[in-house]
Order: sequence, then structure tokens, then C-alpha cells
Amino acid sequence: QVQLVESGGGLVQPGGSLRLSCAASGSFFRINVMGWYRQAPGKERELVATITRGLTTNYAASVKGRFTISRDNAKNTVYLQMNSLEPEDTAVYYCSIGGLVLGDYWGQGIQVTVSS
Repeated sequence: QVQLVESGGGLVQPGGSLRLSCAASGSFFRINVMGWYRQAPGKERELVATITRGLTTNYAASVKGRFTISRDNAKNTVYLQMNSLEPEDTAVYYCSIGGLVLGDYWGQGIQVTVSS
């Protein structure tokens, strides 16, 4: 059984920063892709960022230059450093991992709220 545990969410003022973490544990093949989705109220789930085992990254246009994804392969952990946060970044953020693409396993989701 694979478990993804997310942490680091919360309430932050516009312009602030948060760092999300997602640690994977359990029995799984080598993880190739790790990443983050988010879903705001009334909106569809959106891909935020991905990172491969070889550290190739990809970002949604809306977060490029503000968010940075990274990973620690030894710890099976992925991070999302979020800077210059905007109210539009308010959403539930979901961690996901996969062998070829994201979606094999999902975290439970963590709330990020950007508000003054």
C-alpha cells in the first residue's frame, strides 16, 4: 500500500510564501514522475508542476517564475516552494506520483489559502 502525506499548507497573505512537502511511503516501483495539482472551488483540477527522476521540471504558465518544484529521491519526497502568492493560488493542492506519468497515487490534499 502506498501512502502520500502532504504538509505545509495554511493561510498566508498575498505576496507571502509557503513550502509544501509530500512524502511517499509503502511498496512501489521506482518513482519517475512526482508533481502537484490543485483544485480551486468551482474549478477543474489543474496541473501545477512536475519533476522527473532526472530533475526535469515543468510548470503551469500561471505559476512559472513564482513556484519551484524539487525532490529528494532518497527520501521519496517532493517539495513545492511557492513565492509571491496571489489570491488566485487559493486551492486544495494534491501531490501525485507515477511510474510514467502522474496519477498512479494521490495524496489526500492540503488547503492553501491566500488572503489578507
